[in-house]
Amino acid sequence: MKAVLNTLLAWGPLGVFIIAVIDGAGVPSPGGLDWVLVLLAINRPELAYGMAGLALVGSLIGGLFLYWIARRGGEAMLKKYRDRPRFARFEKWFQRYGILTVFIPALVPIPMPMKFFVICAGVFEVPVLTYFLVLLVARVPRYLGLAYLGSKLGEQSWPWVVAHFPHMAAIAAGLFVFLYVLILVTERRRRVVRQRSRCPDQ
Repeated sequence: MKAVLNTLLAWGPLGVFIIAVIDGAGVPSPGGLDWVLVLLAINRPELAYGMAGLALVGSLIGGLFLYWIARRGGEAMLKKYRDRPRFARFEKWFQRYGILTVFIPALVPIPMPMKFFVICAGVFEVPVLTYFLVLLVARVPRYLGLAYLGSKLGEQSWPWVVAHFPHMAAIAAGLFVFLYVLILVTERRRRVVRQRSRCPDQ
């Protein structure tokens, strides 16, 4: 794997794109896309934002590939969970709020489970446009931020990211709660509006 990583690093922007596709498709990539992007941004700061763009495009392609694989035949991947009593409740919850479990790990550059939830998005037939937009909104600030760190902080970039893992985890948890509550409030307002439309004032 080290030889593969060195080859991809030598390819520069093309290597970033390839690793992004692999990583987005749920295949463990050598070294991890975040680390590779930061490393190449350190070595070639003039190309940092261009490589961030390639990382974004590659990640979206890989993520859509995994989504469609799950949508076409992913039921088998979840078969072992179907017999569990709580799985039906989880599926119902995911249909309403589960896209947050894709958004948060896609946004924050810390180790968080994501592949399983992408598979769930495909199997449970989350609208592809919704899934794509969630990935897009999450990945843009992530990769631009990493490219910025690599180009500005140099070799101190990754130590900075590691040192701020607890803060990122706290932000991720807070953001999840905020978005979850926002969805609940929005749904409640929609229900109220529908009820009022069905029962107009006499």
